[in-house]
Amino acid sequence: MQKFSDVLLTLDSADEVRRIELYHEDGKPAGVIENKPGSQGSIKVYHHLYKMYGAITLDAAVEGLALYAEHTEDAENCPGKHPNVDRLIEVLEEEEPLQIKVITN
Repeated sequence: MQKFSDVLLTLDSADEVRRIELYHEDGKPAGVIENKPGSQGSIKVYHHLYKMYGAITLDAAVEGLALYAEHTEDAENCPGKHPNVDRLIEVLEEEEPLQIKVITN
């Protein structure tokens, strides 16, 4: 299995992203990922999914969970430990895509 740190090296830079806002289909907020230490990997993953899919669709969630590598199994075993991974799992379980708004510098 590829490691998350190795996966991040394959993704485009997301340095210009200040935060990513996520919304349910009805417009209600579903979360925010700030570009700060501890969540910069998630910024890269979600920004990549945004560029590829335009939203967190079911297909995007599947790809995102693969990108999170070892963190996906850890999130499944320890719910709440990796909220940005948990969100992708929830998209699959609920079959409810999330809309993305990318805020840049």
